[in-house]
Amino acid sequence: MLPEDRETHKCGETRRKEGIMIDPTKRIANWSTGYNTERIKAKVDEKRPAMLANVTAVIPMVAAMELQVKQVCDGSGVPTIQYPFYLCFGREMWALSRKDISGESLAIEAATLIAKWVARGLTQSVLYSIRTDVFNVSAPVAP
Repeated sequence: MLPEDRETHKCGETRRKEGIMIDPTKRIANWSTGYNTERIKAKVDEKRPAMLANVTAVIPMVAAMELQVKQVCDGSGVPTIQYPFYLCFGREMWALSRKDISGESLAIEAATLIAKWVARGLTQSVLYSIRTDVFNVSAPVAP
């Protein structure tokens, strides 16, 4: 890239000027370099033991959570064809619960997820039950 094709950002970083297209040949070469399968395989092979340990630790927790969500759905009379959608909600709640948020912040985020899934056609009372019974998250105090 020519020096006139670059600009200095306010943080001091040099970047490509907006609106200047990279030559398609160079883009293809960059893609080819970035997707060198031998290099990617070597990186994945190196990380595989830690990845396997993480999956081994997490999957039983996810399976237990999904069982609890199914039990709430079963007790609430949800048709089994709708279970995957409630399980998606449960997985999103599980991901939230693993982040470093709790209390009112977690309750507000849960309320946002509930609003999203209600807009998609799920039953609010069932989502409330999953939130409280499976994840022990109460309703937010603030609106």
